[in-house]
Amino acid sequence: ILQEGDKVPADARVIDSNNLTVDESALTGESEPVHKFDEVLLTANLPTVDQKNMVFKGTHIVAGNGKAVVVATGLDSVLGKISEEIAVIDTEIPLKANIRYLTRLIIITVATICISIFVLGIFLGHSIREMFTTVVSLAVSIIPEGLPIVMTLVLATGVWRMSKRNALVKKLQAVEALGQARVIAVDKTGTLTKNEILLQKVYVDGKTFSISGEGYKPEGEVTLNDSKIDPLNHPELLLAGKLAAFVTNSGTMFDEELREWKATGDPTESSLSVFAQKVGFQKQVLEKESPRLSEISFDYKNKYHGVSHKVKDGIDLTVLGAPEEILEITTKIWHGGKALPVSVEKKKELEDMLVKMSQEGLRVLAFALKNNVSDDIQLKDIKELTFVGFFGLKDTLRPEVHEAMQKAISAGIKVVMITGDHKITAEAIAKEAGIYHGGDTILTGEDLDSLSDKELVDCLDKVSVFARVTPEHKLRIVQGYKQRGEIIAMTGDGVNDAPSLVAADLGVSMGKIGTEVAKEASDIVLLDDNFASIIAAIEEGRSIYKTIKKVILYLFSTSFGEVLAIIGALLLGFPLPILAAQIVWLNLVTDGFLDVSLAMEPKEEGLLRGTFEHPKKYLVDGLTIQRMFLMAVPMMIGTLFLFKGYFEVDMVKAWTISLTVLAVFQWFNAWNCRHESKSIFQLNPFGNKFLVGATIIVISLQLLAIYAPFMQKILHTTSLNMSEWIMIILVASSIVVVEEIRKLICRHTKFHVV
Repeated sequence: ILQEGDKVPADARVIDSNNLTVDESALTGESEPVHKFDEVLLTANLPTVDQKNMVFKGTHIVAGNGKAVVVATGLDSVLGKISEEIAVIDTEIPLKANIRYLTRLIIITVATICISIFVLGIFLGHSIREMFTTVVSLAVSIIPEGLPIVMTLVLATGVWRMSKRNALVKKLQAVEALGQARVIAVDKTGTLTKNEILLQKVYVDGKTFSISGEGYKPEGEVTLNDSKIDPLNHPELLLAGKLAAFVTNSGTMFDEELREWKATGDPTESSLSVFAQKVGFQKQVLEKESPRLSEISFDYKNKYHGVSHKVKDGIDLTVLGAPEEILEITTKIWHGGKALPVSVEKKKELEDMLVKMSQEGLRVLAFALKNNVSDDIQLKDIKELTFVGFFGLKDTLRPEVHEAMQKAISAGIKVVMITGDHKITAEAIAKEAGIYHGGDTILTGEDLDSLSDKELVDCLDKVSVFARVTPEHKLRIVQGYKQRGEIIAMTGDGVNDAPSLVAADLGVSMGKIGTEVAKEASDIVLLDDNFASIIAAIEEGRSIYKTIKKVILYLFSTSFGEVLAIIGALLLGFPLPILAAQIVWLNLVTDGFLDVSLAMEPKEEGLLRGTFEHPKKYLVDGLTIQRMFLMAVPMMIGTLFLFKGYFEVDMVKAWTISLTVLAVFQWFNAWNCRHESKSIFQLNPFGNKFLVGATIIVISLQLLAIYAPFMQKILHTTSLNMSEWIMIILVASSIVVVEEIRKLICRHTKFHVV
């Protein structure tokens, strides 16, 4: 037995319905309450949204009452099947996979280098003990043990910044993954739209009035032919407002906690109530003068709702419902304050207006009037009506959507809309949002059922809108994009979105209207349910990737420089230019402070341009490898050049020189890594205060390593004079010169020189 306010406990077949209306938004994602009836449906395997004679577990009764026979419980229900689907879906955030590939690459590279150096050293006459300690120390140096810490710091900083932009991150790696997204499959209701029904157009007496406003706030302007008008000067509009107040049973209230207006009851009727207030009618005041006498509730068969009120001249009946049904029982039309017979031509004109309003993405309701009815109206009394006009309602687009779409397009991101709406409505909304363009394809649920997986994958590049889709369809869409090799972010709010949220590379749920199931299934929760926040989060994600690249470049280029210096010394027959303890010092102290500070580098500009290069499999691209080589070679040449001048005279002095010049190379290199193409001298030196502080710290520690007696014993160092410092700094600055030349060529030729 189903009553208003009940939560449906199981899937059930309706056997008795008295204006039974169900909120299925948690299950289907569509905000409009659904009227249920007890008739037989002749079509088999209908989508959940079209099963009008069924109620489903997890939904709520918002109006009317009825009876139903339970047909499925637990895992056999629609909700349960969604739960089962989620359990078997296996997906992985891209960054996690990239780190795994990078780890394998590092292990293989380190093993190869260490074995090669060990064998080469033994072959050239070095002792096994000396070479063993060297390669172990070198392995410690090459393996970027600071990388997990730095990555965690970068991601945590990104999470903090994204929280300021209304994106709550549940999984740390998801921050960067959003920056990689190439496709965003966005749910219409609540993400692109406000999930607030707004009455936007009123057609009455041959005129189309536009009504502005925000949600359910009872304030707004009325325009006619793009000019603002006063409703008091338009009796036809006043009549529409009066009838809207008469026929509605719902209203609005102001939520003090959220500081916003909300609908109380059916959102469609609430929007009619708001319109009535905008043109000057308060339902309570109106019904004191014209009390309600009787009502015929909405019936799914007849598709209209009738209410009678006592007026000055008798009793008037107001009828609101589906335009086709109202036009069918209309014999007159209201014009110039009179009820005139309606001609065939006039009916055709009204039908054309209905089509036009529907093509604008409006949900159209017709309203009509009948004078001098009995005080107790019956269903048989609803005939020979006087047609008054059309109401055009719409779940309005968020004002930020257009700007966000432009940013998405310029960022090279494809946005596709997924909705349960009909194809015509979906097309109109997608056009308005800037998602659908001429030549694009719209696929419906029926189209998807007729396509094989391969056919779907092949046609996805032309599709921008998916209409009348089920949870199973959403899952196929996500899997189709993944088969194309695309990184896809999926947004959703309902239980039906959970499988696709889990299956997508990145699931994004809505914080305000989202169900708990959707939030649990997602990686990121949008606190303001706003599509613009997704684009902002993508920018943050791309910034994180750029920062990770900078840290990887710095760590690997400095380690590579040390490796080349040792290999070069072995090949030239020199002693080892740097000791094991000194390698550990460089790795833990110099690298440790500078890579952490580099992780705090401010966000670059232009991250939402279409030229943004997406992450490679190993997080290392061609440019990074090129820069590593160009940075490591000066480190090798400079170190060996200075080392050669000292090792035959004073070995301790030679080791001190090698250690110091490698350290200074690393100081300069950290500043080199701040930007791919901008010169060090173009960047604000205090833009990253952490790097300034870290540089001061590592300089101080290096001085300690050279001049403190107890450190001299540990690291085998000795004091350096001023001329030696000047020589070291001049040689180490060569790494800046080489990188500045590369950056200059890059800026002037617009491509990276290999």
